[in-house]
Amino acid sequence: MHWIAASLLSLAVAMASPNGHLKMNFIDTEGGQATLIVMPSGESLLVDAGWPGNIGRDAKRIAEAAHAYGLKKIDYVLVTHYHIDHVGGVPELAALMPIGTVIDHGPDAESDALAQKMDAGYAKVIASGVKRLTVKAGDVLPVRGARVEVVSANGEVIDHNVAGGGQRNPLCGSEPRRPADPTENARSVGFVLTFGKFRTVDLGDLTWNKELELACPNHAVGPVDLLVVAHHGSDLSNSKSLVYGLKPRVAVMGNGARKGGSPAAWRNVASSPGLEDLWQLHYSVEGGAKANVPAERIANVEEHCQGFGIEADITPNGAFRVQNLRTGFTREYPVR
Repeated sequence: MHWIAASLLSLAVAMASPNGHLKMNFIDTEGGQATLIVMPSGESLLVDAGWPGNIGRDAKRIAEAAHAYGLKKIDYVLVTHYHIDHVGGVPELAALMPIGTVIDHGPDAESDALAQKMDAGYAKVIASGVKRLTVKAGDVLPVRGARVEVVSANGEVIDHNVAGGGQRNPLCGSEPRRPADPTENARSVGFVLTFGKFRTVDLGDLTWNKELELACPNHAVGPVDLLVVAHHGSDLSNSKSLVYGLKPRVAVMGNGARKGGSPAAWRNVASSPGLEDLWQLHYSVEGGAKANVPAERIANVEEHCQGFGIEADITPNGAFRVQNLRTGFTREYPVR
């Protein structure tokens, strides 16, 4: 019965292909990240490609979602950083469908054996003829249909406020900085996407200190409609200084059953001023009874699941809806 439900939901997604709307499909990669964004023109931006292995599980899920929108290629794949749950699935995805351009922050800052193996696979994709675009904070991606501005990359954050940002942040100074993060997480490519009156932010796995640089003394990003919760909902990220200043109406947490979904981070997001709903890709085992949303807003309630996702359908006037692709449960968020 699960495969029948999944097929019907895929058909529903396909029938609701963009018609002046922007789509965001949060694909379940079991604690990794893969967010497929489809512009009204049909141009596509995939943010990360999940894990490798598992018989190509994540690449297949991405390809199935892309095909459901009628896509024959992925125009842009943005690699937020070089960790296996974000870049690992790129070679397998490239074997399933064409990729136009990969976007990244430049060379990998890590050099252990796993990093070298991932870098080699990524390099082969580029060598096959896929274009590569290296970005820095402040760049605007060449994506048609929405403005996508990079706010963090390679350990640097923007030195100005994006449109809609710049508000004084009263929480600055209330959360101490933490030890410097030398990993790729702190080098994550983060961006603000603006589509008409709608704004969303995705910071990859950007960690605490870099969040504070974005949020203090003034919040460089400012209020957004939809927050892609950073770092799978890990408490290495998601400071109140960042999250409260974003004032999201809706947040989507790409956690796994046993990855991310940390209670401390969950509480910071769930208590954000003005938040109407938090959605999760998985029930968090660590969160238990106190740090999970109701099942209607969780795409996968079982640890060993069918890999259901969450879809956001956005209109240029700022109204949008979010749907749980496991059940079809939908919430509407009218123009604010």
